[in-house]
Amino acid sequence: MADEKGIGLHSLGPAKGARKERKRVGRGHGSGTGKTSGRGHKGAGSRSGARKRVRFEGGQNPIHMRMRKLRGPTKKTSMPFEKFRTRTQPVNLSDLEARFDAGAEVTPEALREAGLATRRAIPVKVLGHGELSKGLTVHAHGFSKTAREKIEAAGGTCQLLED
Repeated sequence: MADEKGIGLHSLGPAKGARKERKRVGRGHGSGTGKTSGRGHKGAGSRSGARKRVRFEGGQNPIHMRMRKLRGPTKKTSMPFEKFRTRTQPVNLSDLEARFDAGAEVTPEALREAGLATRRAIPVKVLGHGELSKGLTVHAHGFSKTAREKIEAAGGTCQLLED
């Protein structure tokens, strides 16, 4: 009989295990969530209105209170991590290879027009990631050792900007 009707709109339903029945708490011992309704005995978690705060750690000293306190003013420049912060914006040789023609003059303005080094006040540093096959005259605030070697090996020059 089932073979005659086959699969159709009349036999559609959710996949097995896709739908789950609602947990009905406080409905007797046999349900598994009777009496205390899965809340345990006493304590804040058993009271009405109790819910877990996002950063709550079960009453132990929270992470933000366990972290070290930094002395002095809390500006970014006075934090101890400032010496590790980079104050330049990087441009790789692979980007120069893709965006500039042979013999081109690469300046911070030209980089900005090409979609590289878009932050105006931040100095530009050229890094040596990638290969360079054309001679470019690159004007930048800094060059890594490998970038300088690769630019000069390709027949280009490195001009250091002072600002």
